[in-house]
Amino acid sequence: MNKIVKSDAQWRAELTPEEYAVARNKGTERPFTGRYWDTHEHGIYRCIGCGTALFKSDTKFDAGCGWPSYFEPLDPANVREETDTTHGMVRTEVMCNVCDSHLGHVFPDGPPPTGLRYCINSLSLKFEPA
Repeated sequence: MNKIVKSDAQWRAELTPEEYAVARNKGTERPFTGRYWDTHEHGIYRCIGCGTALFKSDTKFDAGCGWPSYFEPLDPANVREETDTTHGMVRTEVMCNVCDSHLGHVFPDGPPPTGLRYCINSLSLKFEPA
C-alpha cells in the first residue's frame, strides 16, 4: 500500500476547516448534523483526504446514534484501528490506512454478520453514488 503524505499546509488547502478539524485533528461532528447520517443512496463512501474506498452503502445501517454507521469496511486493509484513551474512555479509533485521516470509532454493538458498528464522521467521507 502506498501511503499518502502531505504537509499541514496542503491538508489545510484541500479540506474545509470543518473537514480538517475532524480528519486531521481527530475531532467529532455533532450527532445528526453530518451530511451522510441519513443518506440511503447506493454507492461507495470514500476517504475525504485521499479518496480511498472505505465503506459500501449496503453495509450501512441506522444505529440511532446520529453518525453514519457500517457493519464492515469495504476492504479491511484500507482502515487501521488504534486504541484511543481520550476523554476518560477506552475506545477503538478507526483511521484511513492510506492517508491517516481520522474517521471515527468502531464498537462491538453492531448487527450481524460482524456484530461491529463503525461509527464514522460524515466530515471524514465523500460519497460516490452508484
